[in-house]
Formats: sequence, structure tokens, C-alpha cells
Amino acid sequence: MMYLLALIVPPLAILMSGKPFQSVFNGLLWIGGLLFILLPFVAGQAAWGIAVIWALAVVHGRRSEARDRQLVEEALRRRG
Repeated sequence: MMYLLALIVPPLAILMSGKPFQSVFNGLLWIGGLLFILLPFVAGQAAWGIAVIWALAVVHGRRSEARDRQLVEEALRRRG
């Protein structure tokens, strides 16, 4: 679900991943890209694509961090 949200509304996906400052900058990039897509500029498509890729990377990183945290906690429980 978060990956779909990252494709449709990247700033919201980043915000829901717990990164509010990145969300603001991504939102500016995403909105700028959308505005330039309406005009015949290639830069708008590039900006929109960068915002989406950024959001996908943040969402993927959040899942990886949660998995790593769980593995560390499990290893500490076994050890101690």
C-alpha cells in the first residue's frame, strides 16, 4: 500500500514514513514537476520521476530499518 501511495502521492508516503522534512522538500519537487508536466517541458517529467523514486527509496528504507531493528532485538533477547 505504501508503495502505491509513493507512486501516486510521493510526499504523503514520505510523511507517513516518519520523515516530515524530507516530505516538504519532496512535495516542492513533486508539485513543481507536476506543474511543468502540464507545460511542454521535459524537466517536469524528470522532477516528477525523481520525486517518485525518492519516495519509493524512503518507503523501502523504512521497511528495511524495521526488519533490521526486529532482528537486532531478537538477537539481543537470545543473548541475554
